[in-house]
Amino acid sequence: MAGLAESGSNPDVDLLYDINGLAKDAPHWFDRVMEFVGEWGLLLAMVMLVLWCWLTVRKRGGEDAASSVAALVWAPLAAGVAVLVNVPIRGFVERPRPFVDHDGLDVLIGGKSDFSFVSDHATLMMAMGVGLFVANRKFGLVGIALGLFGGFCRVYMGVHYPTDVIGGFALGTAVVLLLSPLAMALLTPVVAAVERSPRVGWLVRSRGASGGPGKVIPGARSEVEAEERDLAA
Repeated sequence: MAGLAESGSNPDVDLLYDINGLAKDAPHWFDRVMEFVGEWGLLLAMVMLVLWCWLTVRKRGGEDAASSVAALVWAPLAAGVAVLVNVPIRGFVERPRPFVDHDGLDVLIGGKSDFSFVSDHATLMMAMGVGLFVANRKFGLVGIALGLFGGFCRVYMGVHYPTDVIGGFALGTAVVLLLSPLAMALLTPVVAAVERSPRVGWLVRSRGASGGPGKVIPGARSEVEAEERDLAA
C-alpha cells in the first residue's frame, strides 16, 4: 500500500506538484502565512466559528435550542472520533509523506515523520464543518469552505497528497453523518436537562431568548401578583 503514489505519471502526484509549485513561486512571507494558516490558523478559525454558532443559537432560543446545541456538541466530538478511526487506517495503508518519495517539493513545515494517508487536518476540519452544517446550515457552509481551503493548504505545504486530503474529507463526513442519529439520541436529552437547569441553563439558552421550558413571559409575573392582591382584598 505504500506505493500508492510512487509513479510520477500518477494524476495524484501531478496535482501535488502543480499545487505545491505555487509555493515555489510565492513570496517567502506568503509561504510563512500559509504555513501558519494550514497548520493552526484554520483550526482556530473553525473553533471560533463553532463558538459563534453556539452564541447565535442560544441567543435565538426557540423549541429546537436543545437539539441545535446538541448538534454543536457533536461536531467537535465527531472530529475526535474521526481522528481515532484514522489511527488504524494510517497504520494499515502506511503511505509515506510525499517528500519521502518525491524530490523537488517545497516543504513548508518540517517534523512530519508519520504516515500521510489519511490527513488528520482534513479529517478534523471537514468533520467539524459537516457537524456545523447539521446544526446550522449557514455556519456549516462556512465551516465546509474552511475545511476545503484547509485541505488545499496541506497540499500546498507539501505534506500531503491530494488523495490524502480527499480521504480525510470522506472520513470526517462519514463519521459525522453515520453516527449522528445515535449521537443526537444520546446528547439531546442531556442538553435538554442542562437547558432546564437554573444554574447552567444559560449554556443552551440566553435569558432573553424566546420559547422553551421555564420561560417567563414579560408582564406575566406582575399580572399574577395583581390577581393575588385582588383576591386578598
